[in-house]
Amino acid sequence: MIELMPIAEQFRSLKSEILSEIADTIEQGTYILGPKVRQLEQKIAYLSGSDHAIAVANGTDALVLTLDAYGIGPGDEVITTPYTFVATSEAISRVGATPVFVDIDQSWNLDPARIEEAITPRTKAILPVHLFGQPADMEEIMRIAARFGLIVIEDACQAFGAAYRDKSVGSIGHAACFSFFPSKNLGTIGDGGLILTSDSALAEAVRELRQHGSAKRYYHHRVGYNSRLDELHAAVLLVVLEKVNEWNERRIALADRYYEQLSTLSSITLPMRTPERKHVYNLFCIRSAERDRIRERLLARNIQSGIYYPKPLHLQKVYEGLGYNIGSFPEAERLSLEALALPMGPLLTEQQQDAVINALQDIEAGQGEL
Repeated sequence: MIELMPIAEQFRSLKSEILSEIADTIEQGTYILGPKVRQLEQKIAYLSGSDHAIAVANGTDALVLTLDAYGIGPGDEVITTPYTFVATSEAISRVGATPVFVDIDQSWNLDPARIEEAITPRTKAILPVHLFGQPADMEEIMRIAARFGLIVIEDACQAFGAAYRDKSVGSIGHAACFSFFPSKNLGTIGDGGLILTSDSALAEAVRELRQHGSAKRYYHHRVGYNSRLDELHAAVLLVVLEKVNEWNERRIALADRYYEQLSTLSSITLPMRTPERKHVYNLFCIRSAERDRIRERLLARNIQSGIYYPKPLHLQKVYEGLGYNIGSFPEAERLSLEALALPMGPLLTEQQQDAVINALQDIEAGQGEL
């Protein structure tokens, strides 16, 4: 079987280095917010060009703590995309604010041309997602935010290493959130997350919130959370961090091969790419009106694929009270019926990728029938 994302193989390739770091962690004896967490934070802040990096328990918590630290809560609205993983809107709801959805553009990200019409006196922030590793149109989003005095929080959970106009995602908005879930470009063998910002007041607030609202042990300034990245995951991430640039370049090279070999197929549409955006392909998703048939034919050839995402957020039961309906966001709704993720990852071989390419070519030629 050609896996959609050969995650275990990636970690196995670094097993000796990871075990060495874990052994060192056991020996040094500090397991929560210790030296490896600080080292990871410092390295990522430096690489991103941000002043502060604050590691937390997971990507969802990164979003929640950032919203909370900005004082966003009941009565407030946050504009975001309906075409993403639920954690984005869930975090908005978790702090008591209301997610306000705006349809997507051809990059499959939040469409800046539709943002202004969604702004109300209750709007406090814009939360764009760099979906699948493709940066959103941050220049236009930041222009709109400046005009209306809004905060911009980047959901960069799928986009570690991506860039927009040569600026690292995560360093463009007022703050940014990352996930270290195992399938991410920078992932660990469990959960983890991180917040980037150059806003010192925000960084101080987030550091307090992640530690029970405490800046000094047993002294609590606000109601907080228990959301800390532990030393073992930091140890793993320090190893993977050394490989992430190389692995991202490999993802880009594999994406280039998909573009070269699949561009003539009329049954599929390849993801948009533009010179100003460095896409790091956490997922390589095509779209097709024949999505389900293609997926079935690929599986018959022992090739995994994935559907991201089968139902946009505005049509999920959890948000039925917001009053959206089928037709509210037609671009997101169409994409949910057509998007299909192909195998992608730094350890995918060209031979495996050729098998995927050949299968898609055969399916279009009518030779891939069951």
